[in-house]
Amino acid sequence: MQISDTNFDTEVAAHPGIVLVDFWASWCPPCKMMAPMVERLARECQDQAKIVTVNIDQNPATASRFLIASVPTFVVFQNGQEVLRRSGAQTEGQLLRMLKFSKAERQAA
Repeated sequence: MQISDTNFDTEVAAHPGIVLVDFWASWCPPCKMMAPMVERLARECQDQAKIVTVNIDQNPATASRFLIASVPTFVVFQNGQEVLRRSGAQTEGQLLRMLKFSKAERQAA
């Protein structure tokens, strides 16, 4: 699911649970390489977490708000709060660990 400047707060900040946001750009080769994996994880993990994408060129306000300096950047939000961030291409396992870490932190709270 693609998120924009206008619906970020509704879809991510107000979401009660875990959201992984993929900040990307169309000119970024690693972003293009990762897109199919991110889409697959969004389908496979929909019961555990919401996975969305933000095109930084089309949504500069959101990119600026979260100080996105490089792409791809993956940010995990839990109950609307940023809890984890990784920049650069990630493996599927790394993205899954980001989601599991967030789930473990939520259960410990």
